[in-house]
Amino acid sequence: MRNPVIETEEHRALREAVAALGRRYGREYFARVVAEGRHTDELWTEAAKLGYLGVNLPEEYGGGGGGIAELSIVLEELGAAGCPLLMLVVSPAICGTVIARFGTEEQKRTWLPGLADGSRKMAFGITEPDAGSNSHRITTTARRDGTDWILNGRKVFISGVDIAEATLIVGRTEDARTGRLKPCLFIVPRETSGFGRSPVPMELAAPEKQFELTLDEVRLPADALVGDEDAGLLQLFAGLNPERIMTAAFALGMGRYALDRAVDYARTRQVWKEPVGAHQAIAHPLAQAHIELELARLMMQKAAHLYDAGDDTAAGEAANMAKYAAAEAAVHAVDQSVHTLGGNGLTREYGLASLITAARVARIAPVSREMILNFVSHQTLGLPKSY
Repeated sequence: MRNPVIETEEHRALREAVAALGRRYGREYFARVVAEGRHTDELWTEAAKLGYLGVNLPEEYGGGGGGIAELSIVLEELGAAGCPLLMLVVSPAICGTVIARFGTEEQKRTWLPGLADGSRKMAFGITEPDAGSNSHRITTTARRDGTDWILNGRKVFISGVDIAEATLIVGRTEDARTGRLKPCLFIVPRETSGFGRSPVPMELAAPEKQFELTLDEVRLPADALVGDEDAGLLQLFAGLNPERIMTAAFALGMGRYALDRAVDYARTRQVWKEPVGAHQAIAHPLAQAHIELELARLMMQKAAHLYDAGDDTAAGEAANMAKYAAAEAAVHAVDQSVHTLGGNGLTREYGLASLITAARVARIAPVSREMILNFVSHQTLGLPKSY
């Protein structure tokens, strides 16, 4: 009996090709873009031309016909080269997936080709100032006015709104039968009247800016609604599960980049007779970090496989576990890498210090590790809730 293939030849070829692209840009390019206040337009454009940005989207709309498994490879390898593209998480993974699965034919024709070839970007707005990790407290509401929708509310920590033509907003509509609020998704073009944005100053070295959004009597046509008004959580988690898988890929790439720098340093840095990497106090923690990253990748691959196979329930559990494992592995890998370099780990020359802040993002967003532990304890282990 043959062993199951964890990664196909096509996936390995994709990894190699994306890694080669990442090496042509690398961390120096990424750091320069951040320092100059620009965006990674050159890398985004070249990745688009090579077909990487829309590798998960349907072929009939210009995509590669793959899934989140392929897109996660793209993000991980670019991150491992030191130049991750955060908008891959948002535009093709979340928004592209939701529109491909639940959008009307007109919405698919309008948006998917541009998301696939990189000529259009879409942001995703779910987080709110007063809701935190409790998505049931989302207060952005949508009400009908004739055939139109009227949206009111606020969002915060929304990535890339300034470079996105539209934002996929999570609002809540009232169920006519029960009076209870249910989540619905709306495409809000950037220049829509009443749709305001202001940057959120961040201690984070990244090309993508964070924004707070205000929706003040935003009027949208009926066709701004994505999917079925009554589908609720099904459509929402069609975007949130890919988001967790892609966040895992983002974290894995970052952890691999930091670990590679530390291993290279440990091989060559000589203080006594042998390089410092010969000493177990240096070598063993790096080996442990490598093991943790590899284990997290296996969980990510499982989650991507389940999602692409259409098993949304199992994918939800696996995606949360993958995001948790990858975030913890990345934080540990970055911390150990900085420690391996000692004082050099805090210099701009080696470029690791900025990752200390960046690595923690994966622990916090898009859902905190504590909420993932809540999910696993309740949904997987069947333990009672404390809230």
